[in-house]
Amino acid sequence: MSDKGLLIVLSGPSGVGKDTVLRHVESENEDVNVSVSLTTREMREGEINGKSYYFVERGYFERKLGEDAFLEYAEYGGNLYGTPKAPVDAMLARGDNVILEIEVQGAEKIRKLYPDCVSIFILPPSLSVLESRLRGRSSDDEETILRRLLIAREEIKRCVEYDYIVINDDVRKAVDEVVGIIRAEALRTDRNKQKIKEVLNNE
Repeated sequence: MSDKGLLIVLSGPSGVGKDTVLRHVESENEDVNVSVSLTTREMREGEINGKSYYFVERGYFERKLGEDAFLEYAEYGGNLYGTPKAPVDAMLARGDNVILEIEVQGAEKIRKLYPDCVSIFILPPSLSVLESRLRGRSSDDEETILRRLLIAREEIKRCVEYDYIVINDDVRKAVDEVVGIIRAEALRTDRNKQKIKEVLNNE
């Protein structure tokens, strides 16, 4: 309903279940698109190139940096992650809602570039639950898990910078809460000035 597409920034620590929540949000809502980021990390089991991420070599990523092709980029766990600029702006221009799944450093940059964006932080029920989820993935060694937990603690401290928090204790509930936030934000009066004018001009 809003005059243009809504940009939603979504963050949360590794292992909190962001991908699962986003997969449901996107598949159940035709007007919501998840932006696909580029990354230099290795593809994990079950991931799809071009859907989960664009998995690229570091040299390619750095060339794109030189072309100013990213809205934001950051290094996390020794790997580079970046949000491509052109497709995001194109989707917003045609009225689509776009979700950027990015870490806290990138989210800070996006909020400066798009002051009217909506930011959501996905929290685990507790750090012990987060640790269990990380260990349950069986994709990381002990050193990596401990590093992710240290990073998670620092990221969670910054959730107060976000507009909303959603606790992912139950996936269905988390999905419904994210969708509810998007629907409510799209109906805000300051996002619908053109619609208000149309109502007033059609007596």
